[in-house]
Amino acid sequence: MKAAIGHIGINLSNSNESFKFWKELLGYLGFKVIPDGDDHFDAIDGRSYLCVSVTDSKYKKNSFHRKQTGLNHIALRVDSAEYVDEFVQGFLEPHNIKPLYGGAKAYPEYVDGYYAVYFEDPDRIKIEVVCDPTD
Repeated sequence: MKAAIGHIGINLSNSNESFKFWKELLGYLGFKVIPDGDDHFDAIDGRSYLCVSVTDSKYKKNSFHRKQTGLNHIALRVDSAEYVDEFVQGFLEPHNIKPLYGGAKAYPEYVDGYYAVYFEDPDRIKIEVVCDPTD
């Protein structure tokens, strides 16, 4: 039996800044964004999708940190290193988002040709936009 990721659900702290950020990010990267009420949407890429929701207030007590047990980061694959750079100029810079780890660069320690930029959303969820030649 072989499996693939069907979908990933992500909960965000608020319907203003975080929710808006993810809609803009996924729309920019070519996902089809399908609204489902004020506090949920699905973002589909043709093979898998993200379910994005605002966290119910009764579950907001604990804050998120990627170094705790659970989600570390989400990687969104693009077809070339040039697209990673285009994303930095076309999305991160206009949104005044500072990349992590010195910006977009090659990571030959992962695999030859691996090129990525890492950044955080308003809830500090780490996101990677990557060209990975092994995909």
